[in-house]
Amino acid sequence: MTKITAEHLARSAFVYVRQSTADQLTHNQESRRRQYGLADRARQFGWATIEVIDDDLGRSGGGINRPGFERLLGAICEGHAGAVFAIEASRLARNGRDWHTLIEFCGLVGTVIVDEDGIYDPRHPNDRLLLGMKGTMSELELSLFRQRSQEALKQKARRGALFLGVAAGYVKTGRERIEKDPDQRVQDALRLVFAKFAELQSVRQVHVWLRDEGVALPVKSHDLEGRLIAWKLPLYNTVHNVLTNPVYAGAYAFGRTTSKVVIEEGRKRVRRGLRRPQMEWDVLLKDQHEGYITWSEFESNQQVIANNATGKGSATARGAVRRGGLLLAGLLRCGHCGRKMYVAYGGKAGRYHCEGALVNHGTKRCISFGGFRADQAVGAAVLGALKPLGVDAATKALEAQASETSAAQRQLELALERARYEAAHARQQYDAVDPANRLVAGELERRWNKALEAVHQIDGEIAALEARTPSPLGEKERDQLMRLGADLDLAWSHPAATSATRKRIVRAALKEIVVRIEGGVIELVLHWQGGDHTALKLKINAAGKHRWTVPADTLTLVRELARLMPDRQIARLLNRAGKPTGRGNGWTQARVCSFRSHYGIAVHRASEWAERDEITLEAAAQIMDVSVMTALRMARLGIITGRQICYGAPWAFKAADIAAYRMQSAPQRPLTADPAQQRFDFQ
Repeated sequence: MTKITAEHLARSAFVYVRQSTADQLTHNQESRRRQYGLADRARQFGWATIEVIDDDLGRSGGGINRPGFERLLGAICEGHAGAVFAIEASRLARNGRDWHTLIEFCGLVGTVIVDEDGIYDPRHPNDRLLLGMKGTMSELELSLFRQRSQEALKQKARRGALFLGVAAGYVKTGRERIEKDPDQRVQDALRLVFAKFAELQSVRQVHVWLRDEGVALPVKSHDLEGRLIAWKLPLYNTVHNVLTNPVYAGAYAFGRTTSKVVIEEGRKRVRRGLRRPQMEWDVLLKDQHEGYITWSEFESNQQVIANNATGKGSATARGAVRRGGLLLAGLLRCGHCGRKMYVAYGGKAGRYHCEGALVNHGTKRCISFGGFRADQAVGAAVLGALKPLGVDAATKALEAQASETSAAQRQLELALERARYEAAHARQQYDAVDPANRLVAGELERRWNKALEAVHQIDGEIAALEARTPSPLGEKERDQLMRLGADLDLAWSHPAATSATRKRIVRAALKEIVVRIEGGVIELVLHWQGGDHTALKLKINAAGKHRWTVPADTLTLVRELARLMPDRQIARLLNRAGKPTGRGNGWTQARVCSFRSHYGIAVHRASEWAERDEITLEAAAQIMDVSVMTALRMARLGIITGRQICYGAPWAFKAADIAAYRMQSAPQRPLTADPAQQRFDFQ
């Protein structure tokens, strides 16, 4: 008692109460009563003002944020605390930082620490040494407890016998084994998830399909009615967890996640649930129980999921199939710098380009080229490799069409069977109770009505599904599909074949494509999934020469026609001659005008003929005093000199040549002496 002075008694006594976990709060109630009983001990020592701090009940003392402990330190620093009561040092702190901070503050303001063993004044060297040893032993004790428990868990996990929880689709048999849930609806729902992922190759697409079709998935639940499985429309994380959990591949895995300790605002923070790579798992035992898929299928699924994650910084990820028109997105790798190539869309076309040199050295792009010809070449190579499998693919397409909605309908039928069973069970319970006991009968009647409503709802969902189910393919459609299988080129270019479908076909055949550009040639090395390699070479078009370019003879023709006629007549002549635009369209006055402007061709002027001393066929016939048809025959026979650029273009004659011919030719004598004789001009 000599360590407790009047100065201490003039302040308040603080009783610090703490238990580490919620389980201790529930089951270790005597420990909590002992801690609250310290308030009576403080009164026995003479304190009149006693404050109990129990804000940290259910919180660990290992360094996690403790508002009660922070409040205690604040009261000590302000000089309000004369003594701190705790049944043992481990209640105040389980780590050296908090413990020594508490001792330091108590020593500065003269606060004593009281536990069941004695009274300690941190200003005295011996008491300070003893308190330091108690804190060290408390910290060591916690480490030993943690080490023992963790080693025991790991030892059990190495045998594949540790089950902290059982995934939906499995049940425990005994204490160290699990097996498939005998509920057929649960099994079929999980198999459906894996089957749809094998088809769609995307977690998100599987999630969207399940939501659109109204297919519920089983999740672990502990409701008030004692059911361990609840059926809910899946969230994205639900589908992702099913596809990435090795338990569904028949494997036992332990240590797939870890915790990371960080310092934030001067306090320790523990981040839990961080995923670890497979090679860092503590335990992985294959073929421990019956799985829904094989281990090879599981590994293939993980590779597909990793390839779809383009935002995770992986250099090998190809990315999920998107809606863009270019076929090779995600497959191309630059042969100059080794980086993945990007896709850029502009207008109706697109380009592949690499930013490696720009990122690494600040220079221009490594390579860049149009995607049309590369897509055509690679698509042709893939079709050539897959042609022997075309008929087999058509057969499987027929089977898939037949079972497209059967999976969703099967799930609804199983749900209906389960709902009918629960309705019948609820009715049996209602029939077994005394009707006069309304307190029980009313509740059982409510459950029966709820079960009947569930049956009615599922009946409606099945009817709606049957209403939107497409009719089966007829004989004509089946024959057409088989023809498409035999002719993959026709199926590839079919209007119903989307770009996403073509991309999936290409990715199923190709693993990667390495591209280089040397000497104006695009060099592509196709890496097939089986390990083979194929080299392709494509010539790069010169500047301005792309697939929309007008042929050179058409350009020359327009240059010459522009000196003879206006744009409207040029358009008519080109259309009659069967010469389309670069995009295969017909010519109009506006298109001719735009074409001339692009190539710098001057517009036709009405005075050009006179400036060149040229005349038309009609003018030449008038000068020679003959019919137009006669003048035309004379020009074709070479009697008079003229030029015609192409068939249908106007004839052009030099006025001087026509005048000279007129002077040299003898005067025509009349066909008859009758002066009334007339002459017909045929046109």
